[in-house]
Amino acid sequence: MNGKTSSFAGFVFGRRGTLLALPALGLAVLGKPSAFSIAVGLPLAFAGEAIRAWAVGYSGVTTRSDTVEAPALVTAGPYAYVRNPLYVGNFVTATGFALAYTGANKPLTRAAIVAASLGVMLGVYAVIIPHEEAFLQTAFGEAFEEYRSSVPRIFPALEPAAQQSGSYDPSVIGRAESRTFITLGAMLAALAFKALQA
Repeated sequence: MNGKTSSFAGFVFGRRGTLLALPALGLAVLGKPSAFSIAVGLPLAFAGEAIRAWAVGYSGVTTRSDTVEAPALVTAGPYAYVRNPLYVGNFVTATGFALAYTGANKPLTRAAIVAASLGVMLGVYAVIIPHEEAFLQTAFGEAFEEYRSSVPRIFPALEPAAQQSGSYDPSVIGRAESRTFITLGAMLAALAFKALQA
């Protein structure tokens, strides 16, 4: 990774929360929910947050830093199935909200809103995942190479990796996820408001 690429990736990583808030704002402004779309989308959104909370219980509060941090290479829990469970959880949550918010939009409009909101997320992750992995490669060397070779990046394996390290600490979830819970609450409130206006 050259210096310019690394600088750009670091910039995107440090502002990932703001960048990922833009699609959420778009959904809140442009979306037209229906009872059916809410019934389908919200369980997905909550499932995604459950995945994220599970991952945070292993990775801790470093997930909120503006720069990549990893005091240890965590390979247990959800990390035994997929290298980026936080982002998998985020994507599942975003898909759930995209579906929930757009049930009463015209089909082409709905497709465009869903594609744009998830596309922004994929674009951000396409930049920051290699940035994080470059850091992990430098920090943990052969241990990370072994982990990378046995655990998929995005699509979870059906069986966990044999070698696992790290432990689950649910006490960190409240501290690490406070902003996520606030965002989740705001999205739910906006969804309820839009549903009542329909």
